Amino acid sequence: MKTDVEELSPTRVRITVEVPFDELKPSLDHAYREVGRQVRIPGFRPGHVPRQVLDQRVGRAAVLEHAINEAVPDLYLKAVRDAEVSALGQPELEITNLDDGNQIAFTAEVDVRPSFEIPDISDLQVVVDDADVSPDQVEEYLGALRERFASLRAAARPAKTGDYVSIDLSAQVDGKPVEDAQATGISYEVGSGSMLDGLDEVLQGMSADETATFETELVGGQYAGQRADVTVTVRSVKVKDLPELDDDFAQSASEFNTVGELRANTRKQMETVRRVGQAQQARDHAIEALLGRIEMPLPEAIVEHEIAHRRESLESDLDKAGLTMDAYAESRQLSAADLEKEIADDVRRSVKARFILDQLAEQENVGVEEDEISGYITQLAYQQGVAPDQFVRQLTSSGQLTAVVSDVVRSKAADLLAARVKVTDESGRTVEIARPEADAPDAAGADGEGPEAERPEAGRPETERPEAQRVEAAGHGEEAGNNAGGARSRTGPDGAATTDETDQHAEARAARTGGKDRGAKRGAKAGRRG
Repeated sequence: MKTDVEELSPTRVRITVEVPFDELKPSLDHAYREVGRQVRIPGFRPGHVPRQVLDQRVGRAAVLEHAINEAVPDLYLKAVRDAEVSALGQPELEITNLDDGNQIAFTAEVDVRPSFEIPDISDLQVVVDDADVSPDQVEEYLGALRERFASLRAAARPAKTGDYVSIDLSAQVDGKPVEDAQATGISYEVGSGSMLDGLDEVLQGMSADETATFETELVGGQYAGQRADVTVTVRSVKVKDLPELDDDFAQSASEFNTVGELRANTRKQMETVRRVGQAQQARDHAIEALLGRIEMPLPEAIVEHEIAHRRESLESDLDKAGLTMDAYAESRQLSAADLEKEIADDVRRSVKARFILDQLAEQENVGVEEDEISGYITQLAYQQGVAPDQFVRQLTSSGQLTAVVSDVVRSKAADLLAARVKVTDESGRTVEIARPEADAPDAAGADGEGPEAERPEAGRPETERPEAQRVEAAGHGEEAGNNAGGARSRTGPDGAATTDETDQHAEARAARTGGKDRGAKRGAKAGRRG
């Protein structure tokens, strides 16, 4: 087989392949068998029709077409491997010559990873946060732990800030009841500001079985944005009792016998989590440094495809949260054009980072073991709430296993990068980042239940991809135009959300789950749909 590669642009090539007809023989034999089983010719059993009869009745051209359709995908992949082309996505194939009995020739135009040089990474310097934990931070965590073990007791007095009340709510617009604005038995913390504007002010000083009416703007449902008369009835008032921070509390809230042991262990765990965070920061900042030093053209078809995919994923997340794109943009004080630019810039950065990590992995011969892939898939399955075996079947049926392998390789390349650069903390102290030799990328961030709620999150795989086509450059660069929205994990090896959950997706998800990411609460008020 003869292969020739012509560069059409820095990000696209045309591969010309000439194949002697003898190499088509296995596919041609298989084509005759298949066609022979499918046709019904009097006097012959299915599958036992002589070739010359098939040529007469069906036509040699139909059999050749069947054989070529079967053979060309594998021939294309072999040409890609032989020519060492870093192909991306699906090629545009064209049969240019079919000389029956002599040879076939075809061309394949495909996007490729651009050529670029990675500078000496040992010269890179990055700064990460200090890992020190202050006594105040330890006490802040212990205070939060006491909150989790707090109890509520009835109070025979009017409600005040910090109390918990059980309330009934009903709303009317122009004297007509609003069906989706009626609720009973709601538990609400007075002063939290987490429900309706004006509610906290009304609840101050109300006692059990008292009723009051106030005017406010509805934030959701059919009458969102309209003024309504809301009636609130207090059913009970309760106060929160915090447990004393003593040895008894340490024994009930942890495995420790004394509060001193609990405090010391809390500090140790917080420092451990922060050191893990330093490693993640080193990865992210090192990638950012390389992004700033390396210039490369990007394949526009790949970029545009991923922008469209990213936009669709964001719209889906927002729709689940009851939001629109316009309302979301408004909540972040962005115009529609600004939001589109933000998505496009993030996609370009993500694609560029993946190219850098792919090339670094090749240069450093970064490999991946089966147990690393298995461990990573198990973590992802746990995040998705499905059994690992079922998750593997989903990945296989959708053609996404190759993407998972690539994510593991990229994560290991990012670990290698973090271990090679010079890392200091904000206090100027050198930070040693160890290169994990055998660990797969951690899809959960820090192991165990550390005390901090905010933990480094791991690389989300690029697993939300279209179903694999028959002709795919498997193992020679994935379709970078597809991000990972399906099995979502957090910061990925490219420094963005990998499988690339961006800030937009995180905020949309926060709005859906009641989180407090920036813009989510404002977005709910601005554009929640009924």
